Parts: sequence; structure tokens; C-alpha cells
Amino acid sequence: MRPSGPGAVGSPAWRELEQLAVIHRTTHLRDLFAADPDRFAKFSAEYDGLLLDYSRQRVDDKVLAGLLELVRTVDLTSWIEQLMSGKPVNNTEQHAALHTALRDPDGDPVSENGCDVKPAIRDVLATMRALIDKLHSGRLLGAGKKPIRHVVNIGIGGSDLGVRMTTTALAAYHVKNVEVHFVANVDGSELSDLRAKLDPAEVLFVVCSKSFTTPETMANARAAREWLFDKSGKRDAVQNNFVGISANGAAMSDFGIAPDMQLPMWDWVGGRYSIWSAAGFSLACAIGMDEFEAMLRGGCDMDLHFQSKPFENNLPVLLGLLGVWNINFLNAGFHAVLPYDNRMREFPRFLQQLEMESNGKSVDRNGNGVDYQTGTVVFGEAGNNAQHSFNQMLHQGTGRFSVDFLAPIEASPELAQNHDMGLANCLAQATALMRGVRAEELGESGCRHDLIPHNMIPGNRPSSLIVFPQLDPYNLGRLIALYEHKVFVQSVIWGINPFDQWGVELGKRLANQVLQTLAAAGKQIDPDPSLRGILDYIARQRQ
Repeated sequence: MRPSGPGAVGSPAWRELEQLAVIHRTTHLRDLFAADPDRFAKFSAEYDGLLLDYSRQRVDDKVLAGLLELVRTVDLTSWIEQLMSGKPVNNTEQHAALHTALRDPDGDPVSENGCDVKPAIRDVLATMRALIDKLHSGRLLGAGKKPIRHVVNIGIGGSDLGVRMTTTALAAYHVKNVEVHFVANVDGSELSDLRAKLDPAEVLFVVCSKSFTTPETMANARAAREWLFDKSGKRDAVQNNFVGISANGAAMSDFGIAPDMQLPMWDWVGGRYSIWSAAGFSLACAIGMDEFEAMLRGGCDMDLHFQSKPFENNLPVLLGLLGVWNINFLNAGFHAVLPYDNRMREFPRFLQQLEMESNGKSVDRNGNGVDYQTGTVVFGEAGNNAQHSFNQMLHQGTGRFSVDFLAPIEASPELAQNHDMGLANCLAQATALMRGVRAEELGESGCRHDLIPHNMIPGNRPSSLIVFPQLDPYNLGRLIALYEHKVFVQSVIWGINPFDQWGVELGKRLANQVLQTLAAAGKQIDPDPSLRGILDYIARQRQ
């Protein structure tokens, strides 16, 4: 028995689920379907065309009731109210987490430190719209008085993953006269590859960093600025060819970015939730402000669903509870996300940060160490590609996995047959993971006796199927918010803070120290003993 903390771990509901898990670790999904052929009706939930089918999860009525008791134990209703109303749910940094306010700019006032944040949000959206209208009409001119045709987003982490994912997913909605590119890694390869094929007179660099001190982002931004200076011969070119997005206005000005090209962010916008803010500017450049605001409406719609629906029909709550069941009770420490639309291929990478950076914690909200699993290892790929790479391990490997399948019902009309093939593969994979293949079935099919062990597939792999009408800005907004709230639900149950990331900060500090040692060629600064050998080797090779 584990001690009770600020979450639900160790509660009577938790202990009851531990007992139920002993049974369900040996219960096969085949048997659950055999006992109740109508599992789909009982274990699925739908909201305005968005369906969560969790009938292939290893749950029954008792398990579901026990899971729902967990959220009552932690008073999830109160936590949702605190999140949505601007309470400092990020307790270690004493900040609210008001990403939900960003997607409801015209809604009820929401206060942060006694000030309503909605007017500032509306002002930023208006500034974004004015800039993007100039861009799309050809009136936004670079230093060479040529219309901007290329937008290069320079950021990393939350300033890259969200905008890159959404821009890729919404390729069907891109305007024709502007192309958006991305630079994140500091090794220089992304920027170098772009510079070789772009005309600096037609490029708008968008530098996104809340602090405007992120080392990787600023190194790339300075390199882009120097390239622009060299090619244009104008030291003031940055004022025409750079947009800055940051909470640090002074640093943007010091960099040379013109005041009317600066878009503010706020401390209450976490990086992995920032796509809803001015950090989504590059996406809006690609699809236009009308479609960007349609994505905001989709996210807001999911917020309302999360706030108002009973927990037994609440999609984020159910998705979060199923994750807790798999992680903490069935010991499934790996989670695959398989979207069956190639334009969603970046979605698993986006969820890696959202889930693993949020809930990868080893202490609870009170600073006490935890001895239970928080979070899971997230990985994924576009569905059909995954079938020809790592799905083999999902079917026959010895690890314990859970899976989310995502699929739009409709695709481009001219490619309807191809889409149906992808949808058929999605449903078939979910069924194969659930059913598997038994020895007697292989024998009846004529499989060679010595190959039967190699062809047996155990099945009983838990999965959820998320089906939505089509991949458009509104539905993508709903999906992003769905997973955001799923992560929040899990954090409340585990009693952890999902809005800080102190582990990331340690790596940044150490990187700065190592950079100083590299610059000194290993002579002036004594490095950490664990690094001394490799740094000395690098110094010798460079000499």
C-alpha cells in the first residue's frame, strides 16, 4: 500500500483498482468481447462527431467505476475550475496556466494578478491579423522592397513543435504565395540548408522565445541576422525582415526588431501550450487568421466539453483515466500514437513534449518523492509507416504497450479510395492488436507446424480509437485540447505539477558550462570529471 499524497494514489479507490488489476492482467480482450458483444455501445463516448472508442481497452464496468471514483476522490471538478479561472495551478512557479483563455478571447474575463487578460489577448490577435493581411496581400516588404514570400520560424521546444506540427497537419489550408519553414536545432544544418535556397530579400524570420535568451534559438537568430546583413548590405535590415515573439520586449528591441514587429507573450503561457498564442504566428502566416481562429474555436469547444460534461461521457477525463489504468495498474509503460493521416505525422512528436515534459516528475506537488509511475514513454508515426517499422514489436514484442489510433472519416475527395485503404488498415491494426492469432487458428489455416510459434500473436494489447470528421483547423484544435486536458487529469490523479519543467533547466545550465570549456579549448576551465576525458579528446583533435 502506498501512502496518500495530494493525488489519488493510495486512496480506497486506488487500492480497489489494484485488486481489479490482478484479475485483468490475465483476462483477454477476446473474452471480454465474447462475454459482451455490445462493448462498443458501453465503452465509447462521442461529442459532436468526435468519437472515442475504448472498447478495446482492458476495462469492464467495475474498472470503469473505480477509475471514475479516482477523479471524485481528488475533486477534479474543483481542479478544472481552478485551471479555467486563472488560479495558480503551477504552484512551484506561482503562475496560472491560462492557455484556455487564449482560445476564448471574447469570453468571460479571466484575471491574472488582478488584471483581466482578455483585452491583451485580443490586442495581440489584432496585431497578428494586421501583419498577416499585409503579408498575404504582398504589402509586407523586406529590406530590398520585395514582398515577403518565405517565413522562417526560429524556435525550439514549445516554440517549434506546436507550430511545426499544426503547419504540417493543415497543409491543405496553406495560402499559395507564402511558404513557411522551420529552424530549431542549434547544429546549424537546418538554417544552412534553408539559406542556400532562399532570397534574403523575401524572407521573414520569426524568432520565438519567451525569455528571448534561449541559447539554441538566439544562436540561430544571430546567424540568420548576420546572413541577412551580409547579403543585403544593410545593417537595419532586421527591422523589415524579423518578427519577435517574447515576454522580453527590451531584449527584442536590443536585437533590432522594430516595435511594430514585436508580439508579446506572457509568463502564464507554457511553452508546450503556446501554439494558441502569438507563438502560432507562423502557422497563421501559412493558413491565414480566419483558419487560425477556427483552430482556437475548436480548442475552446473542447474546453467547454471538459468543463460541462459528466465524467463518464467526458472525453479528456476518459482518455486520462485509461492512461492511468494502463500505466499504473497494467504496467504498460510505453504509449504509441498512430495517426492515419500523413499530414499528422508530427502529432506524436508534439505529444511527446506535451505528455513527457508535463508529467515526467518524481515529486508530488508538496515536494515529496513518489514511488509510482507518472507519465509514459510516448512514441509514434503516421499509421501506415508504423506498420512497416515498429508495429512488429507492438504485435509480438515482450514489452507492454498501449496505443491511440487517430483517423479522420473524410479526406480529399479525389483521393477517397486511398483514404479508405488507410482507414481500413487503421481498423485492422486495432483489431489485430486486440485479437491476436492463436495456435489452433493457425493450425486450421494450414500453417506449417514448425512455423506456428513464429506466427502466433498474443493480442490483448489495449488501444483506443479516436475518429473525427476531417482534418481541418477546428478539429485539430479540438484534438490538441483533448490531449492537453488528458494530461491535466492524469497530473491531478498523480498529485503532480504538470506546468513546470525543472529538469529541462538543468540541461540548459550544464550546456552553458560545457560551451565555456569548449571555447577555452579545455585549458582555462576545469570541467566536470565525467566530461574531462571527452573534452580533452575534442580539444586534441581540433588542434
